Amino acid sequence: MPKMKTRRGVAKRCKITAGGKIMRRKASHSHILTKKTRARKRRLRGEDTVSKAERKRIRTFLQAKAHG
Repeated sequence: MPKMKTRRGVAKRCKITAGGKIMRRKASHSHILTKKTRARKRRLRGEDTVSKAERKRIRTFLQAKAHG
């Protein structure tokens, strides 16, 4: 069976930390920022961890990258 390829779209959006958590950017912080409050934009800054429900699926997408 051939090697599994990394999902490049996911690889560009997520990264695995040294502790094994998967980090991602928060949504809704790229455009139409004028109508969003300052506090809301502040909360959207930085990164967040991927939810437990999505963790296994994302890890399989990144599997080829993590091992190779």
